[in-house]
Amino acid sequence: MVAAHPCQTQYCGSCDRFAAWYRLAGNEQEALARARELCLEQTVEFPGDLLPPGPIVDEVVGRVDRLHPVPGANGQSWLALVTFLNHDSGSELTQLLNTLFGNISLKAGHRLERLSDCPQMWNRFRGPRFGPAGLRELLGVHDRPLLCTALKPLGLDAEKLAALAYQFAVGGIDIVKDDHGLADQPFARFADRAARCAQAVQAGSERLGRPILYAPNVTAPAGQLVERAHLAKRLGAGALLVCPGLVGFDAMRTLADDEALGLPILAHPALLGSHVVHADSGIAHRALFGQLMRLAGADAVIYPHHGGRFGFSLQDCRDIVDGATSALGASKPTLPMPGGGMTLARVPELVRFYGNDAALLIGGDMLRGGADVAANCRRFVQATVGSVPAQASTALY
Repeated sequence: MVAAHPCQTQYCGSCDRFAAWYRLAGNEQEALARARELCLEQTVEFPGDLLPPGPIVDEVVGRVDRLHPVPGANGQSWLALVTFLNHDSGSELTQLLNTLFGNISLKAGHRLERLSDCPQMWNRFRGPRFGPAGLRELLGVHDRPLLCTALKPLGLDAEKLAALAYQFAVGGIDIVKDDHGLADQPFARFADRAARCAQAVQAGSERLGRPILYAPNVTAPAGQLVERAHLAKRLGAGALLVCPGLVGFDAMRTLADDEALGLPILAHPALLGSHVVHADSGIAHRALFGQLMRLAGADAVIYPHHGGRFGFSLQDCRDIVDGATSALGASKPTLPMPGGGMTLARVPELVRFYGNDAALLIGGDMLRGGADVAANCRRFVQATVGSVPAQASTALY
């Protein structure tokens, strides 16, 4: 039997357990009962009073390490640190997610808040292949935020999308991605669209004289995902867009870990939003869009910034940045890619908030300023160069 000890940094080098914080609704007694329920439900899924004494109770069942009140919640919401045996995960991302928030996700009053930095566990997963530094190296951009835009609207044919991609590239956008709604529809079949857009971005890159990445959406049915990703690379894609909420987190990890593929992964949040809409249920912004995306290999994570079409707060955005960049074993950081209805007018505000350590995503507004789309893109570039990051921006990390 492994001796129990507190979840503290000094034990991490030899610790055989990993830990996560959970937000639990109710008073202290109710929260402790929820925590103990979680420990059983997420591991043995068996009545505690029927478990035989020995290693199952002593090691396999989750342990409540500590319980703290949530500030400002008047004693009606609590944070519990729960530890699990490393072997509970089977060293597989699918089972790790199941252990962290499987059955208990079906119950109200439990929210996965954040993962603790447990290197012995997290180092079993490669995480991002490139991360922010690798993306900057590919693009040769080191002194400003990276810039991204999306090919849209859905319904344009492949030729029109490629013409738009060329304008984006010539205008200096660093990453030109498919909109996540572009798949393999009849009006813009994947292979035709990816080939035309990759050629257009390459032509724009050559004219501009520096690298530009095209990221087609390879989100596809399970039997076609890997094939579509490799086809994208053969056609000239420089990155890939993946929706892990649609294909699965481990499916995205499979692409990120594929040595023959070796392309940056941009993760899109489609289908994941309902996890973060309630403070006492689901998965917190920090854990979902920051930490879990990293473990699954996302080099950049797309999410809506405050004040756009979606309801994320500034604190939600700070929490995502924290999850994407703070220590998580040996994992590289994930680059925050805030979007969701951002406009050129808001670029100075975004730069003040994120500093240079983000990729700013503006989609529809790039088409608002007239027919000369490349000129709009150049205004986007100039807005970032002309904006001064706030000195306090690093405090967000």
